[in-house]
Amino acid sequence: MKSYEFELDDTELEKINRFARKPLSKDRVYAFPVILCDNEIDRDGERFSVSSLEKLSELFVGKTGIFDHDPKGSNQTSRIYETFIDKQTGRTTSYGEELVCLAAKAYMVRTDKNKPLIDEIDAGIKKEISISCSVAKKICSVCGENIYKKPCSHIKGKSYGGKKCFVSLEEPLDAYEWSFVAVPAQINAGVKKTHEPAEKSSKQAFDSKRLSEFYLLQDNLIKKVKALYELANVKDEQLLSVTDKLSVTELIALEKRLSEGLTRPSRPQLDIGHKDIENYRS
Repeated sequence: MKSYEFELDDTELEKINRFARKPLSKDRVYAFPVILCDNEIDRDGERFSVSSLEKLSELFVGKTGIFDHDPKGSNQTSRIYETFIDKQTGRTTSYGEELVCLAAKAYMVRTDKNKPLIDEIDAGIKKEISISCSVAKKICSVCGENIYKKPCSHIKGKSYGGKKCFVSLEEPLDAYEWSFVAVPAQINAGVKKTHEPAEKSSKQAFDSKRLSEFYLLQDNLIKKVKALYELANVKDEQLLSVTDKLSVTELIALEKRLSEGLTRPSRPQLDIGHKDIENYRS
């Protein structure tokens, strides 16, 4: 386990200035460490493999930091100038592998405008991080199928023969951005001060009860969406089967749209839409 604490010395400043058009002095720069993602199962029942984290480590160098995945230029706040893989010795994932994190160092230029943001980062208010990237494969942990090409019947969060189903995100193609968000899919992602002692880390290990509650919420949303389909007289079996594989965020949005459609009969038939299956947002 590496320490995330570092000093903004000449070596760090040299790394930062590779991205600056004009050299920046120490007094103009604010730098901080973040964990972008790891190989734990996230709130959407997905995880990055270690090989995916290693590839993302290359892709995220130079990527911009924004707010809430809103790609407006005015939302740009910072930039990653270095990444590294951190193996969390003594900590394991919920499925028994060594916990591995993709960490990064980011910087921003000190201005009067972003002083409140810097204060919020230092105070631990602005902390949670979410990433946006694309992957080539999504592999079912139960049957090994790439569900992009051959969707299987296994449902994330459920157990089959004692084996918990989750989706492994494989072969990253691109990294788009990383964002400050209120509720990230990745439980451990966020701004870091330093590494925790092993004793404290064990208390912060993956909370299986918390994940169970999340999957219960997901199951209830699936049931509610299917009930709304029934009320709307939708009997497309393929469409109904896709519902089982949607994330909580997608289920909430779909439930809202279906509810609005039922309460507004004069509207055209609902366009459920199709998610770009190669995109991942944590």
